[in-house]
Amino acid sequence: MTDHYDVIVIGSGAGGGTLTHSLAPTGARVLLLERGDWLPREIENWSPAAVWAEGHYHNSGEWTDTNSGQRFKPKQHYYVGGNTKMYGAILFRFRERDFGELRHVDGVSPAWPIDYGDLEPWYDRAERLYQVHGERGVDPTEPPAAEPYPFPAISDEPRIAQLGAGLAKPGLHPVPLPNGILIDEADPRRSACVRCSTCDGFPCLVNGKADAQVTCVEPALRYPNVTLRTRALVTKLETDASGRTVNRVVVDRDGVTETYSADVVVVAGGAINSAALLLRSANDHHPDGLGNSSGVVGRHLMLHNNSSLIAFSREPNPTKFQKTLGINDYYFGDGEWPYPLGAMQMLGKSDAVLIGFDVPDAPDPADLARHSIDFWLTTEDLPRPDNRVTLDRNGEISLAYTPTNLEAHRRLRSKFTELLDTMRCRSDVYENRSYVGGRLGIGGVAHQNGTLRFGADPATSALDVDCRLHDLDNVYVADSSFFVSSTAVNPTLTIIANALRVADVIAQRLGRSTTAAQAVPATLPVLSGR
Repeated sequence: MTDHYDVIVIGSGAGGGTLTHSLAPTGARVLLLERGDWLPREIENWSPAAVWAEGHYHNSGEWTDTNSGQRFKPKQHYYVGGNTKMYGAILFRFRERDFGELRHVDGVSPAWPIDYGDLEPWYDRAERLYQVHGERGVDPTEPPAAEPYPFPAISDEPRIAQLGAGLAKPGLHPVPLPNGILIDEADPRRSACVRCSTCDGFPCLVNGKADAQVTCVEPALRYPNVTLRTRALVTKLETDASGRTVNRVVVDRDGVTETYSADVVVVAGGAINSAALLLRSANDHHPDGLGNSSGVVGRHLMLHNNSSLIAFSREPNPTKFQKTLGINDYYFGDGEWPYPLGAMQMLGKSDAVLIGFDVPDAPDPADLARHSIDFWLTTEDLPRPDNRVTLDRNGEISLAYTPTNLEAHRRLRSKFTELLDTMRCRSDVYENRSYVGGRLGIGGVAHQNGTLRFGADPATSALDVDCRLHDLDNVYVADSSFFVSSTAVNPTLTIIANALRVADVIAQRLGRSTTAAQAVPATLPVLSGR
């Protein structure tokens, strides 16, 4: 017998977890399916050796690089909360111009079928839900906002404040990073976050990070109408005789096949796995993959051009929580070259273990770590149809990906090195190999997006503007698959905002309201805010 629900949500990360949280107060019966399990709380959460050297939490197996034929381990994690368990919690809004057509050195970043104003109310809700700390009016590229950040920007530690002051002297605009961190600097005794150095790439031992598990899934599970199944790998979506409705969700749970059905099915497994699931669900009505009459399912994969770089301060950098400063002055260009460059932001602080990876010949890694200042550089990549997700003969994931806009990324890195003297750093910069080496290669999929683009035309898009598959009546997508361009800021807040938007669409379809979902549940670490 197949269990029936109002809504089945596949994936519990930024998209699926948020959407489930939004639907929970409506009374709709929601089944949340997560292929992973709860990530254990243990001392290894904060161990660089366990996380980076031993890959203690890596559970995604291997995929294939189509271009080289080589197998690789993607930076993908299957746990309740999805990839947000390991994310850096920097929650930027896309810039207003990102929603329009932008010309880059290697081509055009296409316009979205919605504009910034269409998404802005959900950005407000997303920032409240994920308790984002920030400051309006400092970033010259920031889009308009109806509300201030719900919480004040996290303070800079002395060396970072010094760095920011130095960067401002030549006319740059260092900005406080918008952090989804559950910190209360006014009352440290009650603060969930203890301001440690293990944020990027680490799970949080004290649940001080606004990840999807802590912020959305656990509060949603307090409602009796929400059910979570862990270790539930969705292997296929099956349609009824018409081919227009998914009537069975097939799950492998600990080696046992289970089936479920729902009035509405939401796919939110991440841009790569969501595309793979639809391709794997091909049938007579959908021979090229479920919802793929357009031929775009799996195509237009974007990963960003990301570099993780380590500079070394001329004086010690005793900073613990380093992720408080960013630079967006070069986002749309430098005033000399006619194309956008991208964004710079600070990363979590490297310790001696990580320095040992990145500078293996260093005579004293601990001393280098005491001077390290870590940065993340992002340049937009373009949605090329040949950059795509496919399945091999065994139904396993293969990725074909050739980067674009590398000249822009090279110039952004050059801008960074030009600032080293201003930042009172040495002239040598090292690539952070713990992030798979300098400019991240094909394994760096944390910013994956674009494989099920949305749009008004079913011939050129997989999803309509409400993120429902054009070819099916009851299947929606709530992860980063819907992006038509990648922009050059972290994708997570836009995933969250759009998931809230899609949840409202689904609630209206079911004759329900998500209004109550805007309130942060009282049992979360609620801060005083503004």
